[in-house]
Amino acid sequence: MTTGLPMNSFSGMSITKEAKLAKRKNKLRLGLFIAPFHAPNEDPTLALERDLDITQYADELGLAEVWFGEHHSGGYEIIMSPELMIAAAAQRTSRIMLGSGVITVPYHNPLMTANRIAQLDHMSRGRVIFGAGPGILTADSHMLGLDARESREKLDQGIGVIKRLLAGEMVTDKSSWYDLHDAHCHLTPYQDSIEIALASAFTPSGGTLAAKHDTALLCLAATSPDGYDALSGNWAIAQAAAVKHGRTMDPARVRCATDMHIAETRDLAMDQARKGFAITQRYFVNQTAHIAASPFDVTLEQMVESGEIIVGTPDDAIAQIRRLEAKIPDFGTLLLFDKNWAGTQHKKRSLELLMRYVLPEINDTNASRQRSFDWQGEHAQEYFETMQQATQRAFDKHAMENPQG
Repeated sequence: MTTGLPMNSFSGMSITKEAKLAKRKNKLRLGLFIAPFHAPNEDPTLALERDLDITQYADELGLAEVWFGEHHSGGYEIIMSPELMIAAAAQRTSRIMLGSGVITVPYHNPLMTANRIAQLDHMSRGRVIFGAGPGILTADSHMLGLDARESREKLDQGIGVIKRLLAGEMVTDKSSWYDLHDAHCHLTPYQDSIEIALASAFTPSGGTLAAKHDTALLCLAATSPDGYDALSGNWAIAQAAAVKHGRTMDPARVRCATDMHIAETRDLAMDQARKGFAITQRYFVNQTAHIAASPFDVTLEQMVESGEIIVGTPDDAIAQIRRLEAKIPDFGTLLLFDKNWAGTQHKKRSLELLMRYVLPEINDTNASRQRSFDWQGEHAQEYFETMQQATQRAFDKHAMENPQG
C-alpha cells in the first residue's frame, strides 16, 4: 500500500518527546464505531453500502473491530438492526471482529436477542461481540410506548438473562417486560464465550453493570467534556464494584470512543472535515435547539480547541490517546466514530495513517527495529572495515591462484 510518505517519517510531522510514555502492558487496538451518521439529503442505500465498504477496508487494513448501532428515529443514524449489518459484513470480511454497538436490550425480548446473536456467531465463524445498552434516543422509546427512565434497570435484568441463555441454560423468568418459560437457545454460539460489552457515557451505571455482569466496557463519551471528566471516576467506581463481586476489571476490555480525522497536516485535515462536520452537527443541534446555549452549537475549531475531537496529524492523535491513557491506563481499544466528516478517500487515508504511524508509536512496535538500527550505526566503521578486508582477501586469493592474471 503506497502512501507517498517517506519511510519512518510523517513528511514533516514528527513524534514529540512528550508523546512518549511508559510501555503499555497490552497493545492498543483500533476499531470503528458506525452509528452511522448519514444526512437525510443523500441516498440511504448508497450510504449503507459505504458503511459496508469502509468495514471491508478496515478488515484489509488490519483494524481489530467494527461496531454497528441501533437507532429508530432522527433521520441520520439509519442502521435499525446491527444484526443485519453484521450478517452482511461477515460475508465481505475474513478476520475483523463485528460488534453490535449497541443492541438496545429493553426493546427486545431477551430470548430473541440471544438467538440472533448465537446465529450471527455461527455465520461469522466466531467474530461477534455483543454490545448492549439501555438506549440513547428517548424518541425511540416514545414510539415504542416505553418509559426511557426505566431503561437502565431493564438493561440490568436483560443482560443477566441473555448471558444465561447464551451459556446454554434453560431459563424461566418474568419481569415487567418479558415472561420466559423454559426458554433456551437451541443453537448455542460458535464461540465458547461471546464477549459482551456494556455501554457507558456519563453516569456510573454502565461501569457498575459491567462489573456486576463481568462484561467489557464501551466508553462512548470518552473525550466529550463531561464524559472525559467522569472517565477516571467512573472507572474507579467500576473497579470498586467488581471487587464487591469478587472479580477485577481488566482495562484491556475497555473501549474508548472518540472522533478523529487525520492527514499529513492540520490544515489539510481541517479542510477535509469542515463541510461534513457542519452537516453532522445539524443532527445534534436539532435535538438540543430548545436549549439556550446548546453544547452542540459549536464550530469545528472550537471542538478541536476543547480537546473533544482530533482533526489534525498523527502527533495530535497520539497526544489524544495519551490523554485517555492518563484516565484509564492500558485501555484496550480506541474506537473511532465514523461520522462521515470527510469523503471516503480521505477517511481511508486517515485510517491508514493511524495504523501505519500512530498505533506503532503507542505500542512501541518498532523498538527492536530502532535498537538494531542504532546498534548497526554505532558499529558502522568497524563493520565497514571488516567488509573492506574481506573484499581485499578475495582479490588477494584470486591473485595467488591466478599468477598470470
